[in-house]
Amino acid sequence: MSRFWTKKITELDPYVPGEQPQDKQYIKLNTNESPYSPSPKALAAMSDAVSERLRLYPDPNCMTLKNALAKQYQFDANQVFVGNGSDEVLALAFMGYFAGGKPLAFADITYSFYKVYANLYDIEPALISLTDSFDIDPNDYQNLDVSGVVVTNPNAPTGKALPLSDIEKVLQANPDVVVLVDEAYVDFGAQSASVLVNQYPNLLVVQTFSKSRALAGIRVGYAFGHPDLIEGLERLKNSFNSYPIDRIALAGATAAVEDQDYLDEICGKTIATREWVSTQLTDLGFNVLRSATNFVFVTHPEKDAESVYLALKEQGILVRFFGSNKPRIGNYLRITIGTDAEMAALIGALKEL
Repeated sequence: MSRFWTKKITELDPYVPGEQPQDKQYIKLNTNESPYSPSPKALAAMSDAVSERLRLYPDPNCMTLKNALAKQYQFDANQVFVGNGSDEVLALAFMGYFAGGKPLAFADITYSFYKVYANLYDIEPALISLTDSFDIDPNDYQNLDVSGVVVTNPNAPTGKALPLSDIEKVLQANPDVVVLVDEAYVDFGAQSASVLVNQYPNLLVVQTFSKSRALAGIRVGYAFGHPDLIEGLERLKNSFNSYPIDRIALAGATAAVEDQDYLDEICGKTIATREWVSTQLTDLGFNVLRSATNFVFVTHPEKDAESVYLALKEQGILVRFFGSNKPRIGNYLRITIGTDAEMAALIGALKEL
């Protein structure tokens, strides 16, 4: 703590990312990164972008990427927003649509950055409990008096997905506020609400290149919505950081969007490995939540999650343990889906334990 800190900094409870220890080589199954290389076309495009032109600012409007996303998802370019990772897109949305008014509704167990943003922007969270089976019940999002609604689909860290019909129930029940659907993991087995954008002017769908497209290292996220919603985000972006995406990242992300075959290939591999791992963990006595993501969320009725996490770490395998003090999920582990070899090593280590 410093005497130069403002009251806001002092009171912040920052987001804690997954650990990145440097003491030895680990099998990293704790931060939901892709175990596969980015698209070869994306790598080639980024290599070509490393030139003398890096002396110039990138396109502040990211039009090549917006046009590629618009073509792929059948939107107009003015329905697409691009930011420095989906976290920046979320931060701008919280600032622009939810701050300074009524509470913001989101699940009690979900992406923990939402509480951080709420604190940062003085937004009161209106936490809505997941069901006993860790599902989002759309009936719990009716008759709300809120500034907006955030739904993570598939949810994190549970991995469970909602059908589009449930997303529509939430939209129809909250027509006068923005409903933000965070789809960081949607490509691993869920239905995207992007197909509903033209029907609901209050819908903002946020996605990322960090998970399914294996580009966490270049920090690119994007959103789809009504042109009026997108214009609001653009106004905020241009008042904060008018050049959020660099030339190299723009080239790589654009090429990745255009390589649908590679996206389908690595998502298919991840899904197949996830199903194998889920069966193996179940055979070892774990309760495994049905996942539509690139991770599984598990608990063992006879084993302490923290002890398992520490024992795996000792053997060079990192999984995510959120803390024994976390309500309802204190005895759960989140395990990222790695390569077949990495997951076989995990199962082997758990069998020894």
